[in-house]
Amino acid sequence: MNVREETISKINQLPEELVSEVNDFVSFLLMKHDHERWQLWELFTEGKKLAESDFSDYLSNLEEYEERLARGEIQW
Repeated sequence: MNVREETISKINQLPEELVSEVNDFVSFLLMKHDHERWQLWELFTEGKKLAESDFSDYLSNLEEYEERLARGEIQW
């Protein structure tokens, strides 16, 4: 039995929810070895990290602004 056959045999033994995880991982590997798609993925994840970090700063600033409004320190 070669590695491909052994892997398929193991996958066939998994419950459906784990097969879904294996499928996701295989998709990731295929993308990782496609240079153009991998570069796009890296750009996407960098942009996502930047957006999330900026949003968290925005959210904390908004909460502080709302608290100051509630205390009457500033007016609308």
